[in-house]
Amino acid sequence: MKSNETTKELLLQKTWCVCLLALVCCALWGSAFPCIKIGYQLFEITSDETATQILFAGCRFVLAGLLAILLGSLLSRKALIPKKTSWGKILWLSLLQTVLQYLFFYIGLAHTTGVKASIIEGMNVFIAILVASLLFRQEKLTSQKILGCLIGFAGVVLVNLTGSSIDLGLSLNGEGFILLSTVAYAFSSVYIKKFSADENPVILSGYQFVAGGLIMAACGFLMGGRLDVITPAGIAMLLYLGFLSAVAYSLWGILIKYNPVSRVTVFGFMNPVCGVVLSALLLGETDAVGIMSAAALVLVCAGIYLVNRGSGNH
Repeated sequence: MKSNETTKELLLQKTWCVCLLALVCCALWGSAFPCIKIGYQLFEITSDETATQILFAGCRFVLAGLLAILLGSLLSRKALIPKKTSWGKILWLSLLQTVLQYLFFYIGLAHTTGVKASIIEGMNVFIAILVASLLFRQEKLTSQKILGCLIGFAGVVLVNLTGSSIDLGLSLNGEGFILLSTVAYAFSSVYIKKFSADENPVILSGYQFVAGGLIMAACGFLMGGRLDVITPAGIAMLLYLGFLSAVAYSLWGILIKYNPVSRVTVFGFMNPVCGVVLSALLLGETDAVGIMSAAALVLVCAGIYLVNRGSGNH
């Protein structure tokens, strides 16, 4: 007779289950690209209001953490409370996964297009595998994976050749910050895999969001950030952004706990796909979705596929 934990583990390792839950995560994350832009518009936050952007991000993640803890507690029918020994891990994850990743992401997104941001974010798969392979020895780095990384990088370069200016279009506070956010994400993914071996991934996700969100909100407020324009539509968008983070990161953390990092991250190719489509639909960035951007997206997806092909289920 198999225990409930063993049955749950076997279910979460089944290909159809990994595929379904990972695609739900990617669809939610893909919607974040245009929804953050819309959130800026609803709260009347301009691209030069860095402090207010940080405050906005902090509020979103405090909400995300509270929602993750609430939903997790309801599903497990008990209050999710960290052990004393868990707080060091939670704070370390909050620094990587929330403070650094989203500090760079929010500021970067204000200085680039949703389409560009979504495709550059696709690089997080490559970076996560490089970190797991070279620094943490969680994956084998093969020539096929290196080729995949190069093809993906070619896609990132290609998408920067599109748009109104025919140049690389790389700025430190735009595309550069988005890339730095993916580095922080890569390290957080590896640490989630490491920490979740003996920790509940929902507890890790929820409490690190609250801790990181409070830090970001405090920093933004002390820097002079204010949310002066409050509307029902703006609050609804903020709640949705919190909800998508709570659900996506909790599900992703659970999948990484029970599967190899590469098996889960292979589905990350849907992030740029969803981001490009939803940015075009919701933001009207249809001019950015041309032949060059389509080719770039194909290269990114091909690179991710090559990196993860043959990773195996063990």
